[in-house]
Amino acid sequence: MRTAPTILHLDMDAFFASAEQASKPSLRGKAVVVGGLGPRGVVATASYEARVFGVHSAMPMAQARRLAPNAAYLVPRFAFYRSISDQVMELLRALSPLVEPLSLDEAFVDLEAGGVAWDADSARLAGTKLRADIRAVTGLTGSVGLAASKMLAKIASEQAKPDGLVLIEPGSERALLGPMSVRTLPGVGPATGDHLRRAGIHTVDEIAEAGEDELVRLLGKAHGHALYAMALARDERPVVAEREAKSVSVEDTYDVDIHDRVRVGLEVQRLADRCVRRLRGAGLSGRTIVLKVRRYDFSTLTRSETLRGPTDDPAVVREAAARLLDSVDTTGGVRLLGVGVSGLADYTQEDLFAQAAGARAASAAESEAVAEEPPDARAEEAAPVERRWPAGHDVRHSEYGHGWVQGSGLGRVTVRFETPDSEPGRVRTFRTDDPGLEPADPLPLVPRRPGTPQCVPAADFGSPDFTSGVFGTSGFEAAGGPSPATGAPAENGAPAARSTSAARDASAEKGTSAARDASAGDGASAGDPGPAVDATPAGERVPGGGSASTAGTAAGPGG
Repeated sequence: MRTAPTILHLDMDAFFASAEQASKPSLRGKAVVVGGLGPRGVVATASYEARVFGVHSAMPMAQARRLAPNAAYLVPRFAFYRSISDQVMELLRALSPLVEPLSLDEAFVDLEAGGVAWDADSARLAGTKLRADIRAVTGLTGSVGLAASKMLAKIASEQAKPDGLVLIEPGSERALLGPMSVRTLPGVGPATGDHLRRAGIHTVDEIAEAGEDELVRLLGKAHGHALYAMALARDERPVVAEREAKSVSVEDTYDVDIHDRVRVGLEVQRLADRCVRRLRGAGLSGRTIVLKVRRYDFSTLTRSETLRGPTDDPAVVREAAARLLDSVDTTGGVRLLGVGVSGLADYTQEDLFAQAAGARAASAAESEAVAEEPPDARAEEAAPVERRWPAGHDVRHSEYGHGWVQGSGLGRVTVRFETPDSEPGRVRTFRTDDPGLEPADPLPLVPRRPGTPQCVPAADFGSPDFTSGVFGTSGFEAAGGPSPATGAPAENGAPAARSTSAARDASAEKGTSAARDASAGDGASAGDPGPAVDATPAGERVPGGGSASTAGTAAGPGG
């Protein structure tokens, strides 16, 4: 292991929620929850003000609403978060060629490889400058951990939250780790932690005292050896600049269980097409098709089929997924479906017979559907569809300018008109088909210098993973005017929870898929829109004062 703390771990503070607060002045200092808004939605990120009430990442959205009914509940804007993440990663790559992104908001950096740090003082200086640069470029804060290994650097950044820097001096690692909970160590989740607790092992010191043989007996050879080494503060893992994606997948959870077998089949085909689009977007192909089905009783079945060679052809993937579905009993209903591709390669070896069969089947099905479709159905299909206005997304009105959607439903949409550098704005309600209202690109959080290109991409309207929803179901005033809300920063030491390791898995989009899974998860489709409401907490005041010092992060991005 190194003799100098030259490995840096950066974790942005409550990333999604902080980005939303920075872009919406009326939400600053107030509880904000970002995630899927449907009845089966999951929290992606909670602001530190929301964590005071016990809301944390990966929590069911319904539970979050019960704990913090006055919070603002927003649909994620992934393109917006990704643009900010790109700015942060660019700053990291200016420090070193060895940058290992873990998700949109988290990464390891080897400072020694970049020649910017060689001892504790130079490492601290680099970390301090990085935090200042991030604030200057994005307007957001990040926590920095510095240590001689990746494991310790990550632990240090957790201790630094929020908006801090912690450096672990080489030689002090054992003393620091000893009294910590076994859950502090990477790879020790609820199940392993429970197993160790039943064996009387609660702290890292007790892991070291138990000995390697006992850990192997309790946890198995691989896990036991690795855990013992970590308890002794041994971690030789290098910072790896590029990590290959192992699979590409998409999944949806439905607000109401699907019982119709035909609709289940159509959903699987739709997911297969989405999966192929993501596969092609990453310039990859794959030879193993995987189908995931979660039934009404929460039992989860996984089926897979390996092709003769890698493919990125949608017809081939659809056919394989359909064959896999034939072997699954969906009686009783389905709550989640997913399609994935593994065994990835950067070339294709197409199965021409499968392609041809798939094309013929698709053509026949299309012809049959057109032939059987009654005139009324075609007329109904041609009817205009009500415009979707996802909560929290940006809009522009021809008269009132830039704003964001606070809620929509019953043919109305409520908009607060404000920008990142304005005072909290006024609220107005319009018809959803108002010709003066249209989707807009997010505005930069920090004003751009003259001549600097706009780097924020278009808003995520029309995203397949979220539909429009409403804000908190209680505690809000009716739309039509500003709420006389008040709020204060979270109290020091507010409890929060770290994210699950599954939500941290990097995808082909370097964490984007994981983030989407965490926030959509059991809530990829939002619930039926209700009446438009004002998202500003009515009269809410968070107990205590000062700045939050919670050491938690949200699922996927957003810590």
